Amino acid sequence: MTRRIDLGAAADVAALLRAAAATEIMPRFRRLAQGSVRIKSGPLDLVTDADEAAERVIAAGLTERFPGCQVVGEEGCAADPGLLGRLAGADLAFVVDPVDGTANFAAGLPLFGCMAAAVVRGEVVASWIHDPLGDDTAIALRGEGAWIEAPDGHRHDLRVAAPAPLSEMVMSVSWSYLAEPLRSRVPARLPRLRAAVGFRCAAHEYRLVAGGHAHGLLYNRLMPWDHAPGWLLHREAGGYSARFDGSPYGPLVTGGGLIVAPDKASWQAVHEALVAA
Repeated sequence: MTRRIDLGAAADVAALLRAAAATEIMPRFRRLAQGSVRIKSGPLDLVTDADEAAERVIAAGLTERFPGCQVVGEEGCAADPGLLGRLAGADLAFVVDPVDGTANFAAGLPLFGCMAAAVVRGEVVASWIHDPLGDDTAIALRGEGAWIEAPDGHRHDLRVAAPAPLSEMVMSVSWSYLAEPLRSRVPARLPRLRAAVGFRCAAHEYRLVAGGHAHGLLYNRLMPWDHAPGWLLHREAGGYSARFDGSPYGPLVTGGGLIVAPDKASWQAVHEALVAA
């Protein structure tokens, strides 16, 4: 089993996500039948028929293209929580979020994406964030940069925004899963920024910062299918990130928060302004 993801393999995975979006996601957008939206852990944690169908297609395509790989999908882990534990020991694994932003998708809002990342022995080596409506894919290969590629092969490189003073920063801040005292502290300090936004969709939030259209992100819960794809995309676009305690992000940790910024100095400024006691 090859563990290397080269440009050809990256193109194959991008095509797989695009096909799954075209056949399983977009035909159901704004056409979800009664009973095809279900609650998982709470009213903001939903699953639809599109999530489950797309993950089946993606998982089948990955195992065909990369025989012996481990596929760790969000919906697969919801059905079998033990699946997540297999990520650590896998020579090659793919984490998959078939519809990131399911609440938006279920509400008919056009802010959702299809994400995957390749993990080799605990390290993220490649990632993909497909936009089903824009029909293009943000791709990153470890050490080789990040770009957005259209189906016809046209591509443009991604680069994070230049560092800016805190008062000029635009950030996406997800505070709803924070525990106290951060749950009260962080929202109260948001006026220190130029603006704070929230898409309810990590796929588009990571694409936003990797493309230089906002300065940073703040998250608390770190499930690998939500963050491994965007973390590598942002890193390869030149950005810096770390958990709240300053330790590096890795796909095997699911907590501890994450701040994403243009550089280390910007990370420190955001941490001091929003998180620090």
